[in-house]
Amino acid sequence: MTTLTNEETPAARKRLLRTEIPGPKSRELQGRRAMTVATGVGSALPVYVTGAEEGVLHDVDGNVLIDLGSGIAVTNVGNAAPEVVDAIRGQAGEFTHTCFMVTPYENYLEVCEELAEVTPGEHDKRTVLFNSGAEAVENAVKIARRATGRQAVVVFDHAYHGRTNLTMAMTAKSVPYKHGFGPFTSEVYRMPMSYPARDGADGAETARGVIDRIEKQVGADSVAAVVVEPVQGEGGFVEPAEGFLPELSRWCAESGALFVADEIQTGFCRTGDWFACEHEGVVPDLITTAKGIAGGMPLAGVTGRAEVMDSLPPGSLGGTYGGNPVSCAAALGAIRAMRERDLAGAARDIQHRALPRLRALAERTERILEVRGRGAMLGVEFVRAGSGDPDPELAARVAKTCHERGVVVLTCGTYGNVIRLLPPLVISAELLDEGLDVLEEALVEQLDHPAR
Repeated sequence: MTTLTNEETPAARKRLLRTEIPGPKSRELQGRRAMTVATGVGSALPVYVTGAEEGVLHDVDGNVLIDLGSGIAVTNVGNAAPEVVDAIRGQAGEFTHTCFMVTPYENYLEVCEELAEVTPGEHDKRTVLFNSGAEAVENAVKIARRATGRQAVVVFDHAYHGRTNLTMAMTAKSVPYKHGFGPFTSEVYRMPMSYPARDGADGAETARGVIDRIEKQVGADSVAAVVVEPVQGEGGFVEPAEGFLPELSRWCAESGALFVADEIQTGFCRTGDWFACEHEGVVPDLITTAKGIAGGMPLAGVTGRAEVMDSLPPGSLGGTYGGNPVSCAAALGAIRAMRERDLAGAARDIQHRALPRLRALAERTERILEVRGRGAMLGVEFVRAGSGDPDPELAARVAKTCHERGVVVLTCGTYGNVIRLLPPLVISAELLDEGLDVLEEALVEQLDHPAR
């Protein structure tokens, strides 16, 4: 059963604008924020939320906004899924923390069992749990280096892997993520990414070029891990050409390097499969997860081949809050909701509903280079007329217009020229259609009146 239907949504789940966006109460809170919150923390839309449901956000001014961002691909099951809320309440009433490294508890094991079940591959697996995606990536590299006895880590153009020192080194974009924060961890090597809209190249051929460069510049026997997002997130929703990922995975198996899939944004039904690697049958040695795993609670994991994960000694992995029992309970509720509601199917329904509309819009203007993505992870890349150069200003204006009209969209891309759509997988067809209507109106208006 999928969630996306044409049924009428309850009145509370409709876009409603009582004030300008942001409204007076949100602006007042923004003033308080300026006196207390560090300026380094940004917000895409300074609207202060009091409640959220399946595809809508309620703010302090009484406005109801359509949510096409899902807290950056986190609330796949919705912002307050009953399965998640009930699980949190039940666990919080028993205990909120003991530290798994001191006295363990069963639901940590249950999450690891579920991850072994839903991640790609039938091999024996082990998992370790953390709090954030950056922690998961950092620990995946630790595991790969210890297991292989090698140091080099291969990453790609446009990649985003996190904000810790190591994951900043792995992330491609300088501003705002890296500028002024160095020096960074060494032994990280960046390679070209397959980017069909710009290179038009065959995926396997591009991968072979990458492999040749790795072998010449790094050395095959020096590579501990090749870390790649199957569909890049912050880098612009770049979906590599068919054959790119399988060829890299093949080379890793032959060379002794570990193929690490960063599925932090793409995982948990977001792209129409449990994980984006499944699209081409790629089975990673290690897979990192976070975001959609626990319905909004902080949880992340590294799942991998048992022989790799068990090559590290006790005490070498962990963290005080890693695999918190309340977050584990939330994850079990979220995974149950994904399975029972067939949210992978819901993501495919979103794609089938939204992608034709977006592509029809692209056909009307040369300012859209490409519409791309899978499932409920869709991007629109904007360029300047005639040159094909990135146009972040147009993307920003379109996003701002959407925000003013009560639709939350996000921008991304190395050049900031991509609008990304990440609706919750439980959004109704009516809300999705209305959000797309607003996006289309915003683009047409900005093309006709660019000075606005």
